[in-house]
Amino acid sequence: MHYLEIDAIELKQMFDDNAKFILLDVRTDREVVASIISDKAHHIPMNEIPLRLDELDKNSEIIVHCKSGKRSAKVCDYLIQNNFSNIKNLKGGIIAWSQYVDPSIQII
Repeated sequence: MHYLEIDAIELKQMFDDNAKFILLDVRTDREVVASIISDKAHHIPMNEIPLRLDELDKNSEIIVHCKSGKRSAKVCDYLIQNNFSNIKNLKGGIIAWSQYVDPSIQII
């Protein structure tokens, strides 16, 4: 099984529609301090995911993001290997969010 991708515009629409999902931010603490997409995001740095899987609901839709989409893609694969089924990767990560949705976002 493979994960789907979602783009920044689609994610913005989900926020606007008050859709029910978990936004999982897998960037480092330093990156999160600099900028976030939403204060509702659940932050687990990529290297802590294996130790903190129990914080995530396997039945929820989970949209994973990082800076560019590469780390989050690896996390998506890992989650699917661990029996999560409704997983999406934010294509282009927070860079795409900054480009298409919120240009005030600082990228580090």
